[in-house]
Amino acid sequence: MEEDVKYIGLDKEQVQASRAKYGENIITPRKKESIWKMFFEKFEDPMIRILLVAACLSLVVSVLHNEYAETIGIFFAIFLATGIAFWFEKDAQNKFNALNKVTDIVPVKVIRDGVVIEIGKNELVVGDVVIFEAGEEIPADGELLQTNALLIDESSLTGELSIHKTTVTEEFDEESTYPSNMVYRSTKVLEGSGIMIIQKVGDATEYGKVAQQSTEKHDELTPLALQLESLAKLIGVCGFSLAILIFNILLFKELFSTEIVYSSIQKITLLVSLFAMVIAAMKVWVPILVDFLGFIKVKSKLVDNLSQQGWLRNIAIAIVVWGAISAIFTFGLGANFFTADNWLDVKALGKILQFFMIAVTLIVVSIPEGLPMSVTLSLALSMRRMLKTNNLVRKMHACETMGATTVICTDKTGTLTQNQMRIHQAFFQCKTNFEDGELYSQLVSDSLSMNTTAFLDYSDPSNVKTIGNPTEAALLLWCDLVGVDYRNLRDKTKIVDRLAFSTERKYMATIIDSIGLNKRIVLVKGAPEVVLSKCNTKLNGNDIVSFESKKDIQEQLMQMQAKAMRTLAFGYKVVPDNISHIDAIEVDELTYIGFVAIADPVREDVADAIKDCLKASIQVKVVTGDTSITAKEIARQIGLWHDTDTDENIITGVEFEALSDEEAYERAAIIKIMCRARPSDKQRLVGLLQKRGEIVAVTGDGTNDAPALNKAHVGLSMGTGTAIAKEASDITLLDDSFSSIVSAVVWGRSLYLNIQRFIVFQLIINLTAMVVVLSGAIFGVLTLTVTQMLWVNLIMDTFAAGALASLPPSRKLLNSPPRSNSSFIITRKMATNIFSRGTIFIVVLLAFIFIAEQDGEMSVKTLTQFFTTFVLLQFWNMFNAKVFYTNASAFSNLKGSKSFMIVSVLILVGQYLIVTYGGDVFRTVPLSWADWGTIFALTSIILWIGELERYIARVIEKKNKQ
Repeated sequence: MEEDVKYIGLDKEQVQASRAKYGENIITPRKKESIWKMFFEKFEDPMIRILLVAACLSLVVSVLHNEYAETIGIFFAIFLATGIAFWFEKDAQNKFNALNKVTDIVPVKVIRDGVVIEIGKNELVVGDVVIFEAGEEIPADGELLQTNALLIDESSLTGELSIHKTTVTEEFDEESTYPSNMVYRSTKVLEGSGIMIIQKVGDATEYGKVAQQSTEKHDELTPLALQLESLAKLIGVCGFSLAILIFNILLFKELFSTEIVYSSIQKITLLVSLFAMVIAAMKVWVPILVDFLGFIKVKSKLVDNLSQQGWLRNIAIAIVVWGAISAIFTFGLGANFFTADNWLDVKALGKILQFFMIAVTLIVVSIPEGLPMSVTLSLALSMRRMLKTNNLVRKMHACETMGATTVICTDKTGTLTQNQMRIHQAFFQCKTNFEDGELYSQLVSDSLSMNTTAFLDYSDPSNVKTIGNPTEAALLLWCDLVGVDYRNLRDKTKIVDRLAFSTERKYMATIIDSIGLNKRIVLVKGAPEVVLSKCNTKLNGNDIVSFESKKDIQEQLMQMQAKAMRTLAFGYKVVPDNISHIDAIEVDELTYIGFVAIADPVREDVADAIKDCLKASIQVKVVTGDTSITAKEIARQIGLWHDTDTDENIITGVEFEALSDEEAYERAAIIKIMCRARPSDKQRLVGLLQKRGEIVAVTGDGTNDAPALNKAHVGLSMGTGTAIAKEASDITLLDDSFSSIVSAVVWGRSLYLNIQRFIVFQLIINLTAMVVVLSGAIFGVLTLTVTQMLWVNLIMDTFAAGALASLPPSRKLLNSPPRSNSSFIITRKMATNIFSRGTIFIVVLLAFIFIAEQDGEMSVKTLTQFFTTFVLLQFWNMFNAKVFYTNASAFSNLKGSKSFMIVSVLILVGQYLIVTYGGDVFRTVPLSWADWGTIFALTSIILWIGELERYIARVIEKKNKQ
């Protein structure tokens, strides 16, 4: 250590006082969501909310009609969708908890009352003097009092694997993210030892602050949630508007018909009463009006104020308005509202109530009950399948949001690189044919194996781990690679003495009895400029020659250093056999052996994954605690940094913090690399990108990444990352592979496309059903019963949701940019398909009614044929939906769509069983095979028309390419 000082530490009273003032050394655990909260969160989905409104309206009608099948069906759809979502997220959470079990009670050496004792890490307080050594974890934040060749692994906080720490002011690293005389909780001691005085404990530590930032709630809605919310509003506006229109048409048709004559007073009484009821129900229709004004981009303070009023106030206003108008007519115009003759009789009121129920039915029919199920099934299936691609999804929304991602902010260490130092290139002055027993190749083996203090952990031969200094461990990994067994060499070779590395000397020396040379030698390893300065000869094959010039070696060193490589040089000299202490020799006049360039290598799959991201128009930004030189070199290797890039594309955390919000907002768009970044810098960058309208994914494995992981739309942690990083993330990459992120993007885009396909399929059904039911009401024919609609709107749609959700992903989706997160989920092409196909179905079905209807009646067999025709039209259209947005045949890739085929068979079997055995419950009678064949053939025309359209499109596309 730099100095030898006796420390007393705190006494018992001081410990208690410090604990009372600054608290315990405990990180407040992240509050776990209760099971009930997780479940009820699923009801915040906009489509679920609109379904709940429909269910309540349907319940009113069910009570009046004493027919509860439709209501039960809607509630079943709601609880099935929410239940599936809850189940899959809970299952993923259980898997995550099993992956992320950690303990925090570790013994620590501390000086109290002048005595060294061991206590639990959680018992430390501010002011405690702690002793630590290699292999231990720093228990809290503190200032160093003494150090001895101290190297700290700060990768959990900054991404830097090996940082020199000292109390000598002259040796401070000004570019270091944290001061050189400070150590921080969760960092690890690689080499040396030290004594520190604790300054911060628990949540006040840097680790604790990051942990708290990673638990903050952010209310950023996902792109899918925003788009489904818009769709729910549109459906609400359309359904409600149509219901009002139909109610008014039926009402005025009734009031002004010639069959029943109503007096003027009766009409006015009814209209005034309805007007009052409209005022009383403002909490129902005003939000719909707000949504409509939002679509046409009109703002009204009056409407906004009306939407804020409560039920009681609205009812009171309605009573006052009704009373005032009644008084005006009664006392001002002599038309007594309060006479029974001026009110409608029970029969007339029953008819009006029937009109209301028809309007409510239209609202219920217009709402796609299957859509929440489709979204949930799609997300749930994607969660399960993404697990097979090493993506453990904890939050269901993250599956889809990855498909909308426009920016990925990635850390460097452990994500882009392997988080393990390796020899990139070796420059030895002798042959290294270790197997052939070359004389001086033994010196290389000795230098790399004996003049180090690191070890390799072979407990898992497929994943050899390093213990100790990462740079020294890289030497052993190279030995392992070239077939040198360092353990066998250490067992056979006698180590006489060793001089540990220090920042003053910048080299390490070890005296050994060399087996290869059969002599006692001193091995020197250290900074190239220091080792070279001590060498006057060098190896040249199996010869030792004088140095004529060191220029060529220095040029090689500069080339490697320019690529952000760490370099280590090696030398040796023979010493007398009686030398047993390193202090007895002069470490000079060495023979130069060579040098190695060491780096944390880029993962093999990263360059291709980055290329895929850029092809998919996804920006990638590297945010690291490392130096600008290292960050640039890594970015260059992965294809992110080019010669055309300038200083505007790179920034340090300190520089970024100094920018004003306006400047940082503009700079965030062009930054490719942020180096020397702290957790707050990364979090700020994510926030600014989100403010710019970007959908941001963040990758990271360290504690320093947790706040940004938590704030991002999607946080992706590494399976080998810290507990806090994984806790803050939405997806954990079990294989730590960046290519798994690309797989997640493909899944997300495919998922969204499958949801759009289902929306097309579902809304064609709803549009057709709505018009058919309305037309039937006008013609006086109940074309589809409640139980039949239950099959169409729930069971069949649920099956179709499973079929379309199970379609396999396609990497071709990477060839297009991410969708606009502000765009409406229903595109122009979708709308065209919905209305064109829907119109065809409506014309066919209305023609069926027109031809089959006799004096307002249709036989049960005819109605069964109508019902089957309706279902099979939708069945064939499901095949069209399968390849929507492509020109492929509906019969393509059926082997990869086994779930789709299974569901198709289930729908046909289900329809046959309902028709054959449904009886009075479904108002069906068995059909002959001739009837089935005719309906089957005629309805399939919709598929063949689609096939013809897609074939023509493929031919045109092929011609355009030629």
